[in-house]
Amino acid sequence: MAARKKQVADPVAQLEQQLAQVKTQLIKARAQEEANAQKVVTAANKEVAKASAKVKSARTKLAAARKKKTPAAAKQAEAAKAALNVARAAESGAKAAQADAKQKLTEIKASNKLAAEHAKATAKAEAAMAKVQQAAARKEAAKAKAAAKKAAAKAKVKARKEAARARAAAKKAAAKAKAKAKKVAARTKAAAKKANAKTSTTRKKKATAKKTTAKKATTKKATAKKTTAKKATAKKATAKKATAKKRTAKKASAKRGRPASKTTA
Repeated sequence: MAARKKQVADPVAQLEQQLAQVKTQLIKARAQEEANAQKVVTAANKEVAKASAKVKSARTKLAAARKKKTPAAAKQAEAAKAALNVARAAESGAKAAQADAKQKLTEIKASNKLAAEHAKATAKAEAAMAKVQQAAARKEAAKAKAAAKKAAAKAKVKARKEAARARAAAKKAAAKAKAKAKKVAARTKAAAKKANAKTSTTRKKKATAKKTTAKKATTKKATAKKTTAKKATAKKATAKKATAKKRTAKKASAKRGRPASKTTA
């Protein structure tokens, strides 16, 4: 099926193939024609040789008959002469056939030689044309190869540019994402730091308040203790003063000779 489609699609190639086959058949037919003509010439040569031998034999017989001096010799000579004439006529016919055969063979050889020279010249011209066509095909192939190479190089450069652009875009996007992440991290860190500072401030305030409260409580306790101690000391001093006063009064009463009066503390 594929071969059929190829034949239908390329009729010129099919005709060229048929022409080559016909040329081959023609060469074989010419060679066969020349061989047959050579055979005819060979057969004609044999016939001429036979006819010449008969003429020679008839001449010999005529000469022998003419040498005889008998009454029958004249008749024999006449018969020999007639036979010689027949042999000569046969020889002439054979030679004419030979000449025709040779002429035909010469014509066939000349025609075949001319055809061979023509075929040789045609083959030479076709070879030259094929050489030119091959050179043109090589040139076209070289051009196509160069164009393909140029296109490949162009595509490669384009691909490199696209890859460079893609890398640059990816790098830019990565840098942007990194910067964004850095900003987010900085914001988060700042927020955490702020929260930590706030927590620390709160803790410090609480600690300060606690310390202040504790200090106040300690101060209060110390003040209360001091006040209590002061009060106790004052009380003791007052009691001591009262006791001393009592003693003094007692002593004075004793000196005066009257009893000392009771003093209420």
